[in-house]
Amino acid sequence: MKVVTTPIAGLWVLEPRVFEDERGFFYETFSERTFRELGLPTGFPQDNHSHSRKGVLRGLHFQSPNPQGKLVRVTAGRAWDVAVDLRKDSPTFGKSFGVELSAKNRKLFWVPEGFAHGFLTLEDGTDFLYKCTALYSPADDRGFRWDDPTLAVQWPLDQLDGAPLLSPKDEKLPLFNPALV
Repeated sequence: MKVVTTPIAGLWVLEPRVFEDERGFFYETFSERTFRELGLPTGFPQDNHSHSRKGVLRGLHFQSPNPQGKLVRVTAGRAWDVAVDLRKDSPTFGKSFGVELSAKNRKLFWVPEGFAHGFLTLEDGTDFLYKCTALYSPADDRGFRWDDPTLAVQWPLDQLDGAPLLSPKDEKLPLFNPALV
């Protein structure tokens, strides 16, 4: 597995080795040994699967005080995936990084604990899968608006036919406030 560093420490794009022939393809999306060698978590007590039509925006979500790390990938369609650094002692606190994940490019994105996370689907029928390092905790569920001017996340809105589709919960998320982290 090839590890691609990002401008934000701890946030990695992972490119698995793909074996392809006339029958199809095979690739490894998780190996406890490989992750241990990379210094990544190997315990994932929860897996999630989200299916969305084009233009759905989910996030920016995080858990506090019991955070989750996430290993994310797309198995059908395409999505723009974003992580925002919420580690108060980090030199990149409040900065974001985005990457396109798709069934075609087969990239994985490692979002460690201490980050807000969200994604925008760029095709109908997008399947977004993610492994979590901790169980979902409704009492710790937090988030910030996807369009917060302070965070200034760069979403590829030009690839949509209109405004992003949000859940009622995401429409009501507050603006960024470091005291809420």
